[in-house]
Amino acid sequence: MGDTVQRILVRAKDGIALLKAPPEEVKPVDTFTRTQGLQTQFSADGKLLAIVKPSGSGVSIIDVASSKELRTIPASNVMGIAFSPKNTFLQTFQKAGAPGEKNLVLWSLATGEAAFQQSQKTFSKLSWPSIQFSDDETVAGRCVTNEVHLYDPQDFSRGIVDKLRVPGVAAMQLGFDPPSHIACYVPELKGAPASVRIYERANMASGQPVARRSFFKSSTVKFFFNRGTTAVLVLAASDVDKTNQSYYGDTALHYLACDGSNECTVPLSKEGPIHDVQWSPSGKDFVVVHGFMPSKATLLDSRCKTLHDFGSGPRNMVKWSPHGRFICLAGFGNLPGDVEIWERSQLKLLGKTRAPMTVTCEWGPSGRYLLCATTSPRLQVDNGIKILKYDGRLVYQQPYDQLYQAEWAPAARDVFPDLPPSPKASKSDEASTSGQAAAAAQEKKPYIAPKPVAYVHPHAATSASIKSALFGDDDKPKALSRSAQRNKKKREKKEADGQDADGEGVAVDSLAAQVQATQIEEAEIPGETGKKIRAVQKKLRQIDELKKKAADAGGAGALPPAQREKLGQEAALRQELEDLQKTL
Repeated sequence: MGDTVQRILVRAKDGIALLKAPPEEVKPVDTFTRTQGLQTQFSADGKLLAIVKPSGSGVSIIDVASSKELRTIPASNVMGIAFSPKNTFLQTFQKAGAPGEKNLVLWSLATGEAAFQQSQKTFSKLSWPSIQFSDDETVAGRCVTNEVHLYDPQDFSRGIVDKLRVPGVAAMQLGFDPPSHIACYVPELKGAPASVRIYERANMASGQPVARRSFFKSSTVKFFFNRGTTAVLVLAASDVDKTNQSYYGDTALHYLACDGSNECTVPLSKEGPIHDVQWSPSGKDFVVVHGFMPSKATLLDSRCKTLHDFGSGPRNMVKWSPHGRFICLAGFGNLPGDVEIWERSQLKLLGKTRAPMTVTCEWGPSGRYLLCATTSPRLQVDNGIKILKYDGRLVYQQPYDQLYQAEWAPAARDVFPDLPPSPKASKSDEASTSGQAAAAAQEKKPYIAPKPVAYVHPHAATSASIKSALFGDDDKPKALSRSAQRNKKKREKKEADGQDADGEGVAVDSLAAQVQATQIEEAEIPGETGKKIRAVQKKLRQIDELKKKAADAGGAGALPPAQREKLGQEAALRQELEDLQKTL
């Protein structure tokens, strides 16, 4: 057992700080002095911290427990840093100042001097670190043009101790525990498919792979060896999806057993992209998040047999706790931020919550807490950190004006015990949890968008309102189509029978006039008299509409003067209509 204090590193606008983390009170570590830095990197056991100093003044190596600076590595223009698994070396990539400059360097942390140097033209975060070590530091490997070179970390002065020739190799991965196998990727070339080949280190001289799988639709791959190095998962991705089903390209997940007994595409039940995949810490099973949204999450064993289906949901990430007891399924990025936490042994859902706008999410070394961070430059607003317990409860939250990085200080697996979920302390806790779940469900009600309306230019809207206020002609009837006119006549007939759509009574004399007017209108009276009758009918319909409007507004006094004047013309218009009808 080592230091059992959990720590969180935050790199913000005002500098780098170390915080004590739950279950202790969250506060800055007293002995750590806030400092400025361009990059930070913890060692695998969390005992050392490397900070790239600003203005190219080197890399500072800090002892995390005491917060003391152990030494400064004299490296300038550093773009990448990485510790070796047993803290023997610090690997740096420096921006080359001249062609052929040896800018890939392994520094001895015991002496602070360069132990090994090579030249490398480009830097990629996807393939960093360029020199890979096994967990026990018995072997180190590097991918170069058409070859994989192996070195002895105990004595780099021996140079290349073993060599594997693989024409066209673009990426490699060394098995880490144990380092018994090497995976190599050869991309597509001149119509030939891409391939992944697994080589056994003990039989590299033969140049023959023990397992091989070929496939199309790939420009990059990512390797996932399990603990024990018995199998490897290969996530193949292409920049373009030729089926046009995904804007982000095409992905496929392949499985290869390191003994050559099985190689296949991982059988998944839903079509769509592979969002994430991760082996359990034991290496006996893995979880895949796959398919078009809402995606599915599936648990499979080390032989690719399905063990459990977690159902569908807005997810694109899976994280195992360090001991493999809990599984976090979440959806971040352009997803709402739903977080689900499952217990592996019983496959039971322990809690659900939501952490919107999260950029990074990681388990703490104790396996009891999750750190969710919103960082810049991915998001420029609402930066901050949230700490969730394994049941989804929020235990700490801190906003930042600008946060660049937030991560746990790691620890060896034996530092923290593997504890089961704590039982509920009381029924009140259960009630509180159910209340939180109900509140969360309430928050997740689907958003109903308002119905779209026609766009009206601001100037047009303003002029219409001014014209209406001045002249009171906002009630001018719009020209109706033939279909609308027929429907209107039908409605008027229903009103004549006392079946008004609004369920309100209509004056008998008004109904009689409307029925008579409709009959005359339907007769299509020719000549000048017909034109006059239709004009009077139109004015009477407008007056009827004004009456309804006045009733809704609380009386005719609420109408503009021009409209009130029009209401006063009703009796004269009806008399004129009656006189015109007598001439027929």
